[in-house]
Amino acid sequence: MEFLIGIQGKGFVLMASDTASCRSIVSMKQDVDKMFKLSDKIVMSICGESGDTVQFAEYISKNIQLYKMRNGYELSPHAAANFTRRNLAEYLRSRSRYTVNLLMAGYDKTEGPSLYYMDYLASMNKCPFAAHGYGSFFSLSILDRYYREDLSQDEALELLQRCIDENELQVEP
Repeated sequence: MEFLIGIQGKGFVLMASDTASCRSIVSMKQDVDKMFKLSDKIVMSICGESGDTVQFAEYISKNIQLYKMRNGYELSPHAAANFTRRNLAEYLRSRSRYTVNLLMAGYDKTEGPSLYYMDYLASMNKCPFAAHGYGSFFSLSILDRYYREDLSQDEALELLQRCIDENELQVEP
């Protein structure tokens, strides 16, 4: 099933996702790219309804690029996350809502690395680690137990591998 994960370390954010497109128990595709580069310092991973994910991610990406062209500078990760959350909230209250869950990560010179968790109800939180999808049921307890604020990149990769290994154990028959 679908799985997004993000881990914030000292000076970086590590993000990963699966490549499956699923609906209920049916796996429709195994080569979906769920990562979208929004700017030079912001990336978003997204899961949810197949059409909604691509359409919403491209809409956000193009509007962030438009902002840069109009104003001459990029949005900060905090501003991009708030822009994304506002759009999710507006569409939630319309007839054409987007059923997407996402993680947004970025780096800013003044704020440092940041990771934002958003769900289809337009709730947003800045988190040191986050996960969406079926795999989050198994990974969040591992992240809660082993996460530290001063993780190095190698330690974050080991923690990510531990979460992936746990999810693979749960999926195999």
